[in-house]
Parts: sequence; structure tokens; C-alpha cells
Amino acid sequence: MTAPAEATQSGLDGLTVFLKAAGDGLRLEVLQVLGQNSFGVLELCEIMAMKQSGMSHHLKVLAQAGLVEKRREGNSIFYRRRLPPADTQTSALHGALFEQLDQTPLDTVTAQRLKGVQAQRAAQSRAFFVRHADDLACHQDLIAEHEQYAEQACELLDRAAGGTDTVLEIGPGDGRFLVPLAQRFEQVLALDHAEAMLERARREVAEQGLDNVRLVLGEWPEAGAALPPVNAVVMNMVLHHLASPATALQAAAQQLTPGGVVVVTDLCRHNQKWAVEACGDFWLGFDEADLVSWAGRAGLVLRDSLFLALRNGFQVQVRSFQRGGAEIDNRL
Repeated sequence: MTAPAEATQSGLDGLTVFLKAAGDGLRLEVLQVLGQNSFGVLELCEIMAMKQSGMSHHLKVLAQAGLVEKRREGNSIFYRRRLPPADTQTSALHGALFEQLDQTPLDTVTAQRLKGVQAQRAAQSRAFFVRHADDLACHQDLIAEHEQYAEQACELLDRAAGGTDTVLEIGPGDGRFLVPLAQRFEQVLALDHAEAMLERARREVAEQGLDNVRLVLGEWPEAGAALPPVNAVVMNMVLHHLASPATALQAAAQQLTPGGVVVVTDLCRHNQKWAVEACGDFWLGFDEADLVSWAGRAGLVLRDSLFLALRNGFQVQVRSFQRGGAEIDNRL
């Protein structure tokens, strides 16, 4: 039987590890950065302007304290923040620490380096879509055919009833989903960062005779500043291509009118690495809790969820999130 003094010391050991990890300014800044997205060691080295050996040491200390965890995406290892189970000794401290860090502005120089790394990721994604604009649909249909999730996404849009003035689709691909959007909204905006992909959407718009669709070339979320507020934002199979999914959701929330809705269709977490090379995926899907957590931090409330089992072992999640506040209460 453990003596009371020994039990107390054992409990203090975990707290000591936590406080040691959180008691360093640089490690706190790393946690701030990881609140924006998951990053590899070399990316963190660039953002924090330090050598790999030093960064690896700090990440090891944070991992021992349960503040970060590793995740494999294809052939790469990324670090991200980790919240422990609610019944652990330091869970309340973890939550309070992360909340405070998220409310504290990132150092200006560090923020600029962070933007630089995200810009590099975006450039890689843009280059892939330029190279594969003509054959991308064939590759993507190996994972999920458009018709398999488009109907469900429309259903969640119809349930939300957040207004029908304007909708923004980020990453319209070949433009197929613009057709049902044009039937539901007075104005449809479609944003893509690759002119080659917009040209495919442009052909679809012309063939279908859609006169309420405006195609916009630009990077999300930077292009949002030039766009009007919208009643809905749609991202079909897009988040796993973006440099920072959490930032993309936050920007989508800011683009919404009161009571507006974000509809996200994306892959559940998987381990099929071939999707990275064949489809330009940056992330191998997402845990269900990830999308809910990112949306919550952006002020969005989960409204509906649908899950579709697909061939080749993939599963698609279709989620709708509504802008928080009194507006939601009036619609539920």
C-alpha cells in the first residue's frame, strides 16, 4: 500500500513536469504557433529561427508534459498541441494555458515567419493543381465520387436555413457543385487559387448557363477581405489541401453574416499515403474532434454531422457549423 507521502510526491511529479515545460518563454511561443496548425520540426525551426537540435529538445520536453503529440502525415511527422483526457491531474491547467495562449498575440516577427511557412505550403499546393488540373478528378474519384457527398452537403445546407442571398464556395474544383448552389442562392462566389482549376469551373458555368456565379482567383483566407459577407461558406474536399485548416475555418466564420453556416465535406482520418502524391493531399483526413475543436475556437457551433463509408477504406464526414450567438437559438 502506497504511503500518503509517497502518493503526494507521485502526484507532484506530474505537476512538476508540466510546470517545467510551461515555464519557458520559447516553449510557450511554440505552443502558440502549434495553436495555429500542425508543423514539422524543420518548419518550427524556420518559424522560431533556431537549430533543429534545440527545437527537438524543446519538443521532447513538451511531449513529456503531455502538451504536444506527434502525428504522421504520409512520410512526414508533424507536431500538434495535445489536450489530455479530462480526468488527468493537469487537464484544467492545460486548458487554461492553451486558452490564455490563444488570447495572447503572437510576436510580430514570429508571426511573419509563420506566414512565410504557410505561404510555402500554399505555393506547393497551387503548383500541384496547376500540373494536374486535367486529370485531378480521376484521381479524386478513387477516394470519393462527387455524387456520393454532394447530396448530403446540399441536405445540410437546406437544414441550416441561414439565408439565401450569397454563398461562397472555396475550391470549386471542376465546378459541379456550383450548379446546386446556384439553384439555392441569389449569388454564388467561387474562389480558387489556381487559374487552371478556375478555367474548368468556368467551362461548367458556361455549359450550365449559370448567370449568378462569379469566379474569383485568390488564396484563402487572404482573399476574404475583398469579398462581401455571405450567408454560407462551402468547402468540399478542400481542407485537407490547405496549409492551415484551423485558420481556414476561422476565416470562414468571419466571412459569415449572423446565423450563417459553414458546410465542410472532408475525409476522416486515414493512413493511405498514396493520396498525397496522387491527389495533392497535405493532410490524411481529420479526426472528428479536430473539426469541432477548430470550429469552436472560431465561434462556430456544430449543427449537423453525416458520415459516409466509401470504397478503398475511406470515410467522408459532412459537417455543418453555424455562427454562434443568439441567431442560432432562433433557428434550432
